[in-house]
Amino acid sequence: MRFRYATAENGKIVKKAAVYTQDEHGINFSNVDHDAVNITSRLKASGYDSYIVGGAVRDLILGKKPKDFDIVSEASPARIKKIFRNARIIGRRFRLVHVYFGAKIFEVSTFRSLKDGPTSNTFGTIEEDVLRRDFTLNALFYDPGRQIVVDYVGGMKDIREKRIQPIIPLATIFKDDPVRMIRAVKYGAATGFRLPLRLRWRIKRQSALLAAVSPSRLTEEIFKIIHSSSAAPIVEALEALGLYEYLQPGASRLMKESADFRARYLKSMALLNQEEFKNLPGETLAALIQDYLEDNTEWEAGIAETYKNAFTAARAFVLPMNPPRFELDHAVRLFLAAHGLTVKKSRFLEWGKSGGAGREGVKIPAALEPPFPGAVRAEGESRKPRPRRRRRKYQAPE
Repeated sequence: MRFRYATAENGKIVKKAAVYTQDEHGINFSNVDHDAVNITSRLKASGYDSYIVGGAVRDLILGKKPKDFDIVSEASPARIKKIFRNARIIGRRFRLVHVYFGAKIFEVSTFRSLKDGPTSNTFGTIEEDVLRRDFTLNALFYDPGRQIVVDYVGGMKDIREKRIQPIIPLATIFKDDPVRMIRAVKYGAATGFRLPLRLRWRIKRQSALLAAVSPSRLTEEIFKIIHSSSAAPIVEALEALGLYEYLQPGASRLMKESADFRARYLKSMALLNQEEFKNLPGETLAALIQDYLEDNTEWEAGIAETYKNAFTAARAFVLPMNPPRFELDHAVRLFLAAHGLTVKKSRFLEWGKSGGAGREGVKIPAALEPPFPGAVRAEGESRKPRPRRRRRKYQAPE
């Protein structure tokens, strides 16, 4: 293991970071996306220090193949955009760059400073950037060109000791961003790492801060959970620390009231871990609503009314989560199909209606069709033709 040194304000040479070689960090280079390597290589060739950072490095060290690769660089967004023609600058307060390789999107950010605190939106150095990240296991920098891991905060030691350790002081870490509580519990459950007692106590004490978080951010977090490979243990850990009631208050309340519902709900979450489970739009969402609908669906109504009631109940149950309408529609249809009720999908209307998912003449996969609850009909039921409008004949001016 080597070290990086820097000169302190008093002129003394101080140790800044530990540098781990490939033999020491053990990352399997074949698990690194070649396009992510291409991005860091081109940035370095242009004279800008660049690294893969965050959860991808954590997963690589744990022997996993990451799904997403985030990259950080000293290059400004404008310079990154000039280097990559297949790039687009996004964001208002703090600008990022999305670099596109086919269907893959890589987020490239510029080092941030601590000028305005841990939520600073000004550019800075790598030494400043690392101190505004949330937990040590997510603050490691990987250089795929030299195959080294740079560690400023002891993240490698915490990974080896299987511990979730915050970088930002406990007094402010969750006040600055309450969603970090969800992430801490999620990281612990997904990796099997332990949360120190002080961290768990702080999360329980400040869990109410999540009440002020926007529904869009909570939706993003719950989608990450149900699309992960550890949905069941994450949900169980969030419920134990009193956080799940802010993500899914309906499910949390029923889990507390009924041991039977809790067992069925967690079993449904566990199904998401199976490799053969098809991760299509709505299928993971179906696991979130099916146990509730089992207990709250009125089967005596006609098929159209049953569908509309189930859709309305499911929409209310997942609040404050606000999933795309076509995904919730697909999830409800899957639930009804499991009970032998097949709801025929409506034809696509003109662009812009009911979510605007299609355009006349464009063939859309059936699984992605948007819902039209008012137009749902049973199999074999005829569809009333739409009356045509008469066009007025054009009359030339006299």
